[in-house]
Amino acid sequence: MSTENVSEKSFVATLILCLLLGGFGVHRFYVGKVGTGIPMLLTLGGLGIWQLIDLIVIAIQKFKDADGAVIKA
Repeated sequence: MSTENVSEKSFVATLILCLLLGGFGVHRFYVGKVGTGIPMLLTLGGLGIWQLIDLIVIAIQKFKDADGAVIKA
């Protein structure tokens, strides 16, 4: 049995925001990660690499919000 916390943030919303606006870090602002959202915005998602990595991590349900809770479907 898993003891990890599950976030109240929507998995589908996070995934769609990353897919459509991930280059601007919108999905990071949505989950409360403002500190990493700003550099992502300024670098356009690390020229797409950071966005791709985040998209994969969100899709495999390992992405965490600002409180450290996992965003799951």
